[in-house]
Amino acid sequence: MNPLLRLDDLRVTYGRVVAVKSVTLEVNEGQAVCLVGPNGAGKSSTLLAVMGAVRSRGDVLLRGTSTRGLRPEALAHLGVAMVPEGRHLFQTMSVQDNLSLGTLARRQGKRARIDERWVTELFPIIGQFASRRAGLLSGGQQQQVAIARALLSDPDLILLDEPSLGLSPVAVDAVFEVLERIRGVGVAILLVEQRAQRAIRFCERSYVLSDGEIRLEVTGGAVEDPQAVVEAYFGR
Repeated sequence: MNPLLRLDDLRVTYGRVVAVKSVTLEVNEGQAVCLVGPNGAGKSSTLLAVMGAVRSRGDVLLRGTSTRGLRPEALAHLGVAMVPEGRHLFQTMSVQDNLSLGTLARRQGKRARIDERWVTELFPIIGQFASRRAGLLSGGQQQQVAIARALLSDPDLILLDEPSLGLSPVAVDAVFEVLERIRGVGVAILLVEQRAQRAIRFCERSYVLSDGEIRLEVTGGAVEDPQAVVEAYFGR
């Protein structure tokens, strides 16, 4: 059986700058996988390449079929959603208007696994602040809206880039509780996260990325050799 997502020797460059030298990884249906590593390791560029937002070499396979040349909107209609670093909400628009954008990518004729009622139950702030401008919410609340917007496309795979960045410890706990529930309904997760230990414990498989390359793979959410993770993280 083909994995839901496979990256095969993925490479990303920006002019003469090599952001991703070689990344090969897999995400199975309903599985949580993370990429951890230092700043500048190529984690965000990897997610952007999966979403078709930057040019890349190598290949991105969705259910065994190459997505080369597809734009982000086409990937969205194939069941891939992304929550970018910094959330990228429309600050002057209401929470409800921001959320409505997520429904535009819903696939026609597919029975929805995730609907507005489920998302509103998952994020009570949506009901509380539906008419409020998104820019007036706290960072943690904006992160919830960004994840909710992505979920309303009813994806099979959700890409999350640093969802805990800049959040309080309480808000971070809330984010990981939400991720657990997302995984619980069968949505696969590819997570880029600065909190390496937390992410590795959460995910079934983790990849340590350093200097644009996979240095170590950790399975089962347990780190048997912490020193190996540290050395891989810093590219030693």
